Amino acid sequence: QLVESGGGLVQAGGSLRLSCAASGRGVNEYSTGWFCQAPGKEREFVAGITWAGSGGVTHYADSAKGRFTISRDNAQNSVYLQMNSLKPGDTGIYSCAATYTDLATTEKAYRVWGQGTQVTVSS
Repeated sequence: QLVESGGGLVQAGGSLRLSCAASGRGVNEYSTGWFCQAPGKEREFVAGITWAGSGGVTHYADSAKGRFTISRDNAQNSVYLQMNSLKPGDTGIYSCAATYTDLATTEKAYRVWGQGTQVTVSS
């Protein structure tokens, strides 16, 4: 099970840190991704981190590169998404998800999903 938290309302240029707490298996035993579903749009890949056996490699959508950072804390059994320099276009529901496919960026590759947390960036 995955549970997200940390969303909220922030002004453009601000920052938020999203958390994805895992229960059951250790969070380093599978790859984890963050997705965003903007209003009226399809859910899109934002960032991912591979499982420990694949080296914890991080990868990002072009829109997130240089602004967002995904990380994992095995002791807390959680994955985080640090979002800086937020823009109104970053508004949406952010969900974390688990996969056994390294470097996956498509929604269908992910098997387990959290319920999502709302991020709203005002201009």
